[in-house]
Amino acid sequence: MTKTKENTAKRGGILQLKRELPFHFMILPALALVIIYSYLPMAGIVMAFQDFRPILSFENSPFVGFENFRFIFQLPGFHRAFRNTLIIATLRIVTGIGFPLLLALLINEVRKKWFARTIQTAVFLPFFLSWAVLGGIVREMFSLTGPINQIIEGFGGESIMFLALDNWFRFILVSTHVWQSMGINLIIFLAAITNIDLSQYEAAEMDGCNKLKQVWHITLPGMLPIIILVSTLAIGQLLNAGFEQVLILYSPVVYEGGDILDTLVYRMGLIQRQFSPAAAIGLFRSVISLVLVGIAYWCAYKFSDYRIF
Repeated sequence: MTKTKENTAKRGGILQLKRELPFHFMILPALALVIIYSYLPMAGIVMAFQDFRPILSFENSPFVGFENFRFIFQLPGFHRAFRNTLIIATLRIVTGIGFPLLLALLINEVRKKWFARTIQTAVFLPFFLSWAVLGGIVREMFSLTGPINQIIEGFGGESIMFLALDNWFRFILVSTHVWQSMGINLIIFLAAITNIDLSQYEAAEMDGCNKLKQVWHITLPGMLPIIILVSTLAIGQLLNAGFEQVLILYSPVVYEGGDILDTLVYRMGLIQRQFSPAAAIGLFRSVISLVLVGIAYWCAYKFSDYRIF
């Protein structure tokens, strides 16, 4: 009987594999891109432990151990970039969850469906634009002669150099990131709201609960697993402060408040040609990010029963 069950299970597994084979083939192009652009370049990690010189190649560049890490940890610019990365990324995570959540709760109360769909579409559209395009729009809006300063001057104020002041620069980074990316989380939160049993709202109305109490006692508790899931998965992005966005918008005058690890790696590696220290910073960031991603998925599994496999 045991062998019969094993044979039946094997035949079932083979049949399932045959049914799913076309889907496995569909994954191959994406898998090839990941291997070419994500895994093969990992061979360059060896630069972090060498005094790398392009003319000598990886094989002949002298090995220096952890000397590059000692060097970068002593750089004032490294500590500044690390601090800015944590601050900007944390603000992006908090606002990137908070604002879509608030907007989802507001849209859920809209009775005109066409209006709700229009808002969703308008909010989601910036997601499809790259920062190469959005960067030009943001620069024009916040320039000295841009519409924001024209409004300020119209009310009797003085023009502000938004992109040349550290505090304003951070605010612009975070606010424009929310504007560009909030559509994804908005859809997730709206989907979570639709899964809440409507009979709970009917019972609450019969008990005399107003809309605010219904949101507090029904909607938010019903969304809590998704909120926890989104929040815990965001932990893995704690060292991702938006390289493309910062690179397009920043300048040397806002390095103190806007320089991040990714832009520091870009300047040291591609502009100053300090390949080994730049590789060391990149490896340091990658290791920390890997640990954070592991913690995030463990928390997601622990608190929301979310699994990758």
